[in-house]
Amino acid sequence: MKRVLVIIPAFNEEAAILDTAARVRATGRADCLVVNDGSTDRTEELLAAHGIPHVRLPVNLGIGGAVQTGYRYAVDKGYDYAVQLDGDGQHNPEDLDRLVRAMEDGGADMVIGSRFVEDSGYRGSRARRLGIRYFSMLIRLLTGLSVTDPTSGYRIVNRRLMERFAVRYPGDYPEVEVLVDMARAGYRVKELSVRMNSRQGGVSSITPVKSIYYMTKVTVFSLLRRVA
Repeated sequence: MKRVLVIIPAFNEEAAILDTAARVRATGRADCLVVNDGSTDRTEELLAAHGIPHVRLPVNLGIGGAVQTGYRYAVDKGYDYAVQLDGDGQHNPEDLDRLVRAMEDGGADMVIGSRFVEDSGYRGSRARRLGIRYFSMLIRLLTGLSVTDPTSGYRIVNRRLMERFAVRYPGDYPEVEVLVDMARAGYRVKELSVRMNSRQGGVSSITPVKSIYYMTKVTVFSLLRRVA
């Protein structure tokens, strides 16, 4: 059986992190590593008290730095697959087995858990849905790759990509940039329909002002990656 590591980046996720980690463990399908990304709440205290495997980053590196830390760990420990899963309860660990089987079926280096391959019931705000559609069109324009849910952080990758990401991974808001880089390098991507939940606690890092920065930054860096 393939060895699977679930990487859970966590910044101030005291409200949901214990439940998220417990649900991953309950699947019996994967090991779990929480990357505590410089949290200032009780996240570290809870992880230590409940014996949950974790890495504590002394400062907040952002989602990219936290996830890359997990990929480095996965490579060092010899895992076959690595899964990125949010610590706020939005992603369902019960979908893990389906994601692993999709990888084992072959034909992809990454499988993305998508809200839009089928009608999963996800609605979200109009602004968020427009942003997702914009990035889908941007990726298709730059690479020819068709992805319905490019901002989804629920992803599984094989050993080839783990080794690549352990060395090179975008610092913040990495999901779209990674797809442009992968398509350019010839890696294969497919999507699998999953159902996502509302955030179970904490506060989203994407504020209205940051949304403008996010879209501008990701667009510029995606263009640069395409021509680099």
